[in-house]
Amino acid sequence: MRFAMKTIAYASHSPDSPLVPYSFERRELRDNDVAMEVLYCGVCHSDMHMSHNDWGMTVYPVVPGHEIIGRVTAVGSKVTRYKTGDAVAVGCMVDSCMECDQCHHGEEQLCREGMTMTYSSLDRIDHTVTQGGYSKYLVVREEFVLRVPDGLDLSRAAPLLCAGITTYSPLRTWDVGPGSRVGVIGMGGLGHMAIKLAVGLGAEVTVLSRSEGKRADAMELGADKFLISSDASAMDKAQSSFDLIIDTVPVKHDLNPYTPLLDIDGTLVIVGQVGPVAEVNTAPLLFGRRRIAASPIGGIRETQELLDFCARKNILPECEIIRMDEINTAFERMERSDVHYRFVIDMATLETEKK
Repeated sequence: MRFAMKTIAYASHSPDSPLVPYSFERRELRDNDVAMEVLYCGVCHSDMHMSHNDWGMTVYPVVPGHEIIGRVTAVGSKVTRYKTGDAVAVGCMVDSCMECDQCHHGEEQLCREGMTMTYSSLDRIDHTVTQGGYSKYLVVREEFVLRVPDGLDLSRAAPLLCAGITTYSPLRTWDVGPGSRVGVIGMGGLGHMAIKLAVGLGAEVTVLSRSEGKRADAMELGADKFLISSDASAMDKAQSSFDLIIDTVPVKHDLNPYTPLLDIDGTLVIVGQVGPVAEVNTAPLLFGRRRIAASPIGGIRETQELLDFCARKNILPECEIIRMDEINTAFERMERSDVHYRFVIDMATLETEKK
């Protein structure tokens, strides 16, 4: 089947402009492509940063959105995994070289040639700019489409495709399971998923926060303990008490208060901040054989594992469903940390707007 699919969307046209309605054509369906109607799309901090070109890599106009839940509308002639009507998902990447060692290991996010991002990347075949899930329709290579398991609430599953896999991947990489002691810094979109997933894997989970304000929420999400990072005495008593700390803070911050909390051979994994952090004192690292690491999203195989795991355990993000025309307000609220804990766009509202 060959056709160009006209679609409506919301796009940003410059770093300082709001997202506005935008029409464009998706590429012709290739033999190995899956076309889908987007049903829900999560709103990630990365969407806001890319819209504002905070990382200097945005190609305008940009249609953000990489936490995508959809329904298959058509498939290419060589597609074998999906059929019309299937519930599917797409995350932060839509292609890779598929030939390097990392791709062969199922780590497409670490592709030696660089993954193709869901938006603001160049398509590997026709070199057009990819556009994301704040749109009515999407066309994606079959190998980068994920199956949504039966029983997973479609309206709440979207954030699993970024916030979920970003926190699940380090938990799996560092073999978290029963008996593991996990600390989580920050309780936003990433942090609340880290808590739920670590609890689901059987770990003892402690939330680290600067004040008492989030204690009740942390306990409701399943945390076992709550540690106030501004309490010097409590922090001193907590030294050497964690095997893994997931750091979800999305801005420049000081890691030094947290490294002594790691046990010998413990790891602090940065998943929130993209950019500099405060100068690190290496003494706690050296004398405890501790380490600071960082982790992006996981590969396609691991992301499917996450979706299946969440379906079995009934683990879902806490979401606020919004209309497409509320996206600029959602960005403003995210900057104020005024979201509990993730925005998800009901994409049916996009169609309603344009009628």
